[in-house]
Amino acid sequence: MLAFSGGGDELAFAAGFPGGALAVGLDPLSAVFLLPVAVLTAACGVYSLAYFPAADHPREAPRLRVSFGLSSAGLIVVLLARHSLVFLAGWEVMAIAAFFAVTAEDRDREVREAGFLYLVSTRASALCLLALFALHSAATGSFGLTPIGVGVVAPGIQSALFVLALVGFGLKAGLVPLHVWLPPAHAAAPTHVSALLSGVLIKSGIYGIVRVVSLLPDARPWWGEALLVAGVVSAVLGVAYALAQHDVKRLLAYHSVENIGIIAIGLGVALICRSTGRLDTAALALGGALLHVVNHALFKGLLFLGAGAVIQRTGTRSLDALGGIAAAMPATAIFFLVGAVAIVGLPPLNGFVSELLIYSGLLRVVASGAGEVWLLAALSAPALALVGGLALACFAKVVGSVFLGAPRHRSVSRGKDAPAAMLAPMAALACLCAAIGVVPFAFAPALAAASAVALRAPLASLDAPFAAISIVSLAALALCAAVGLALRARLARAPLEAAGTWDCGYAEPSARMQYSASSFAEPLVRVFSFALLPSVYSPRLTPIFPGPAAFHSEVVDAALDRILMPVVRAFADFARRLRVLQQGSVHAYLLYVWLALIALLAVTGATE
Repeated sequence: MLAFSGGGDELAFAAGFPGGALAVGLDPLSAVFLLPVAVLTAACGVYSLAYFPAADHPREAPRLRVSFGLSSAGLIVVLLARHSLVFLAGWEVMAIAAFFAVTAEDRDREVREAGFLYLVSTRASALCLLALFALHSAATGSFGLTPIGVGVVAPGIQSALFVLALVGFGLKAGLVPLHVWLPPAHAAAPTHVSALLSGVLIKSGIYGIVRVVSLLPDARPWWGEALLVAGVVSAVLGVAYALAQHDVKRLLAYHSVENIGIIAIGLGVALICRSTGRLDTAALALGGALLHVVNHALFKGLLFLGAGAVIQRTGTRSLDALGGIAAAMPATAIFFLVGAVAIVGLPPLNGFVSELLIYSGLLRVVASGAGEVWLLAALSAPALALVGGLALACFAKVVGSVFLGAPRHRSVSRGKDAPAAMLAPMAALACLCAAIGVVPFAFAPALAAASAVALRAPLASLDAPFAAISIVSLAALALCAAVGLALRARLARAPLEAAGTWDCGYAEPSARMQYSASSFAEPLVRVFSFALLPSVYSPRLTPIFPGPAAFHSEVVDAALDRILMPVVRAFADFARRLRVLQQGSVHAYLLYVWLALIALLAVTGATE
């Protein structure tokens, strides 16, 4: 509570490491990120007792539990680190432990491939962070992660530090086009690990960007513009790719890319306003981004845990194979619906509040009319609205195809809901989503204190922008209550009557006649076909008495499958061609060394 109110503390202990005493500390910015880590780790830990019991997984469960705990512990060290070496140590523990958690079920080839891609991506991220902290140490003469004084570091060095942070931490966060590891890893991991990955581990990338920017004394407008553009692209493409997915876990993974984009939009607006001295608007946008960090952890964790219950029950992740689950799993259906309403940003749940703050920051920038920044914000606001509309369509598809309609899967008609150990964490997360949506003003002091740390501004100057959240949120809650009461009164006056459905001439309708997830999303996927490049398989129907037919579409990740993998395959082919140099002869290898020395001498002579 001391940290949330603007206080904090630091602990340093001497060690034989370069750069002085190793230090950890807790301030309001760290506390905001630690809160969802504690909540979601506990929820996923309880959930795993029934979802991944040791009795059913004697080989995988012990390793998974150790790696799950270490990944959370490493993340906590990252959030508390006040020394570069402590930060990197925590980062490596988190990254490597998460790799073992993702690949717990490594007998599956898909899991091994996803784990390898994650490992390569996290190694690339670590290299960027090594360069970042090495440059920071060389420029400041210290390994401490403390704010840099004005004039200590040249503007060009500060920009280089920002770029390294954006790339290194953007890889972990999943900003487009650095997101290629995220959907395969989320789909391959056990579901409670996917919830932890999406809810808190990828937020370490957001924390890293905010922490590094808080150390730099002079923010440049183009830093915020770069983050804003990256956020808009990630949000729009993330939700567009989610619409095209048929695997429920990959769909939720792409919504993580979308929500990371929304957070980046808030951070971009905050940086732009900080560079131009509008700290009240910067605090509003940054507060929205930080609150969305917490909110996304809650509702995305809830959605993954709900999806895991469905997967455990039916044995499939395919949306086209599911349907009618609500009748057999009513509690899971209700909790999943709460998460769906929250993620699309509808009141009175928590997603509405954080997106409202980001909208407010964007609209304030638009109202300022400041040159190219005004235009960028004016384009970003409708893009954010588009993302909300597409997210609503996507979760209408998910809820409809999974929980409503007639069962498509033979196991749906028998059995019962998820066990209490899986339902209890979902209930807790659903209640937290509702609580933040109803009383968001309780978080205003924490958001103001964290924004003061990130913006290097006095806390007293940042309280005012958050005063409006309670008013607007309570107004939205009152509106929802009024609509609900009016609908109830109307139904009471004119109750619904049961009537036969017009069956279009079909005497025996079956589950195959209802909308599939592919057909539901097909019109919107077609709109974004220029970016998604879908492969569509449309049936050819004869005019009279057509036979069985099905519509299907496939969308691969363009950044991974159409750009990165062709480059990797070309490099692998080039490397295979170089095998001709491996003659197995010592004389040939001595010749190579001699030629290399001659080449080095020639280059040295030319440069002199």
